[in-house]
Amino acid sequence: MVKAQKMQLCISLHMGNFKGHALPGSFFLLFGIWWSVKYPMRYLCKKNKNVCYVASMSVHRRIDIIEGIVKAIFALIGMLSEQFFTGGPGLKLYDNEENDWNHLSNWQHSTMYFFYGISGMVDIIVHTIPAIPIALDRLMLAIAVFAEGFLFYYHVHGREMLDIHVHTLLLVAVFGGSISIFLEVFLRGNIVLELLRTSLCILQGSWFWQIGFILYPPNGRTQWELDSHDNMMFVTMCYCWHYMVALLIMAISYAIVSWVIHTKLKRIDPLEMGLLKSSDQAQETEEEL
Repeated sequence: MVKAQKMQLCISLHMGNFKGHALPGSFFLLFGIWWSVKYPMRYLCKKNKNVCYVASMSVHRRIDIIEGIVKAIFALIGMLSEQFFTGGPGLKLYDNEENDWNHLSNWQHSTMYFFYGISGMVDIIVHTIPAIPIALDRLMLAIAVFAEGFLFYYHVHGREMLDIHVHTLLLVAVFGGSISIFLEVFLRGNIVLELLRTSLCILQGSWFWQIGFILYPPNGRTQWELDSHDNMMFVTMCYCWHYMVALLIMAISYAIVSWVIHTKLKRIDPLEMGLLKSSDQAQETEEEL
């Protein structure tokens, strides 16, 4: 009993709390679910330009700008929560009284959010100023995701076995997402890479929540045995279940988007379809000029 209390105290001192994992988990889940709608919609609209005004480049650009703004706001909320609302360091990196670093785990989380904030700002700039290479948004996002993984790789040194394991599983989704996004720099608009990135984002978000439930069981629930091999086996299997759910969410989203687009396609008569096609071609020509 005493040993378990010491373990939990050690984790609390180094990691934070349940909310510290639920917050980034919610951000990643929201973006992942949004992408599970956005990219199928964009892909299917390109194949059915007569139906979707969303297929126009100008609308794509506005959506990406709004997404960048939301990403930057989420990052700001995350940084403020880590610094001020979770017993954080309050922008104080070194504690002169204790002669030690001050809440370094919160600083690591803040650094992660900062990189995502930069990614959001780059999204806004790239889609606002035509002279800037558009691929920079994917490159900066890949760097932000890699920075997250790099920080978390050194985040659990000296922790208990299960604590290290759940964070290692998280790194699979993080580094996998970083590689996928980096490939998008050169293969922009590839629906397979976009869906892969989306699935790993949803996985990352749900797994952040799972880590919170494992390390900080809310409402006085039973504490996990952090040195149990059986728990490690179950958690690994649970991780696979999380990814299956992520794939299921994407499949449902794709099916709904496809159904909506094809339903709309059937309601357009041939004459109206021809007029829409001419208008869409003229708009694309104007945007290219």
